[in-house]
Amino acid sequence: MPTPSMEDYIEQIYILIEEKGYARVSDIAEALSVHPSSVTKMVQKLDKDEYLVYEKYRGLVLTTKGKKIGKRLVFRHELLEQFLKIIGVKEENIYHDVEGIEHHLSWDAIDRIGDLVQFFEEDDSRTQALLEIQKQNENV
Repeated sequence: MPTPSMEDYIEQIYILIEEKGYARVSDIAEALSVHPSSVTKMVQKLDKDEYLVYEKYRGLVLTTKGKKIGKRLVFRHELLEQFLKIIGVKEENIYHDVEGIEHHLSWDAIDRIGDLVQFFEEDDSRTQALLEIQKQNENV
């Protein structure tokens, strides 16, 4: 399994390829706010671990394994954002909070959060009931 740092790179590479059709070292560095030399080192490691194929000066391509993990990581990130919105976390905190927790949850926990998101989305009255509880607790 990839480390949290490797996950961040795979997720970002997956997003860039989905959006632009390619991912260059400079694009990855900009997106992750790191130096291009750090990206090159990580990309070489991801190539060695068969998450992608990297050719110097030619770019990189995710392997089937890399695409599968990238897709799953993007799903995890989006699910956690959705969950935090549903439970009423302020919009300005959501991205930072997701970045802080996404690597610390098991896939079992992610699946249960997915169930909870589904539970709330299937019946809007459940979300309204949660909002009522939050209002009551603010007044205590």
